[in-house]
Formats: sequence, structure tokens, C-alpha cells
Amino acid sequence: MEAIQVKLLREGARLPQRASEHASGYDLYACLPDGPVRVGNRPVRIGTGLAFAVPSGLDAQVRPRSGLATHGVIGTFGTLDADYRGELFVTLYTTAPDISYVVEDGDRIAQLVITRLADVQFALRDELSETERGAGGHGSTGR
Repeated sequence: MEAIQVKLLREGARLPQRASEHASGYDLYACLPDGPVRVGNRPVRIGTGLAFAVPSGLDAQVRPRSGLATHGVIGTFGTLDADYRGELFVTLYTTAPDISYVVEDGDRIAQLVITRLADVQFALRDELSETERGAGGHGSTGR
């Protein structure tokens, strides 16, 4: 098991935790020393109070929580690069102008999913192999 170093930047910051034994993501928590934050349909950055040292070769991705989506709150996907050492923020917004949501200190606001990176090269070609789908765009494979 590999370790990811984490620095607590503020009092009240919480380490990421799995909500259940088989969860693939680690919950990220809001760290809001100045009080609750209202989220509307414009993006708002929510601090976690954490900085990470992700080892090279690992991919740390911030993903939305389905529990927030049921309230019309969407978290943006994000990547925590191995060379970034600043605070991890989660960007939240609501799906409609008439929806607002209040994030409290300690609320679960996103998930952190860790995977291994594939080391690849990109090879430029004049032509690509043919497939049945071809250049069919979004929705081309059915509903």
C-alpha cells in the first residue's frame, strides 16, 4: 500500500475517508473556519484545509458526490497533480438559478479517487484503423 502525504493547513481539516469498506472514493470535507458558504449557480471554491504530496505515478482525481447531485449541487471534476502543494479546493455550483445550497464546515463535498497512471506516448499517423462506429459522435451508439 502506497502512502500519500497530507498536510493539515487549518484547524478542523479532516483527512479523506472512505464512507464504506468497498467505496472507491475517499470523502473530502469542507473546512470553513469563517462559517457556512452558500452555493448557487455560479462556481464557488470550497476549501478542504488540506495539501497533498501525491507520489509520481498515481492519479488523484476529485469527483462529484451523488448525494449532493440529488440536491442539484454539482462538483466539478479535478486532477490533483503530483507537483501541486497548495490547498485542495473543490468547485461546487447548482444546476439551476432557483436552487441554492448551504455548505457547512465538515460537510462531505466531493470524493478523491486514486488510480495508477499509464505511461504512454502519442504516435502521429496519417490514417487510423477503421471501426464500426467510425467518427460517430455523442449518442451514436444508442440511447
